[in-house]
Amino acid sequence: MSTATVERPVLVDPTAEQLLDLVDAEAGPVRRPAADMGDLAALVRSFVGVVHGRPTRERLGGGLFDVVITAAGGRARAAVAAMDEAQGGCGGVIEDPEAGWCYWLVPPGSASKWQPHPYAVCLGAPYRITLPPLNRTAPPGPYWYRPSARDRLVPAGPLRAALAQHRPEPAPHEPLAAQLGLTP
Repeated sequence: MSTATVERPVLVDPTAEQLLDLVDAEAGPVRRPAADMGDLAALVRSFVGVVHGRPTRERLGGGLFDVVITAAGGRARAAVAAMDEAQGGCGGVIEDPEAGWCYWLVPPGSASKWQPHPYAVCLGAPYRITLPPLNRTAPPGPYWYRPSARDRLVPAGPLRAALAQHRPEPAPHEPLAAQLGLTP
């Protein structure tokens, strides 16, 4: 009687994501993470991708962040400068020059408390955002205008005030509603 053997895949210069997949496979069903740890595993995989120079899609809300969307340009940059002063360095801001938007990373739960604002929209779950690699700090494509610091998000209250003062236009409401299929 012969026994079948299964050989492990051999990876030459594996990526961190491939290594995590191998560890999961080797652990077997008994050692796999509990269902409530799936979010943590996804977060680790996403973080590894961003650190290694790959864009990654992140779910808004949860324990990470929500996002405030405004027009890009000189007035948005003036608001970033105001937040630099208010915060001692602004939290993470992504600029997408092709779309003409800035994405401000704000604390999770901000979307549920956000009141209508003439120059900004705040989104949380169930939406997603694609984060550029951490080392992308200039165009082409979306880039970190203010790189994300692990200890800092943009506080929603002071951001609202800075946006009201600097008025980045055009307002994102109608284009976002059309893009996301929302009724204005």
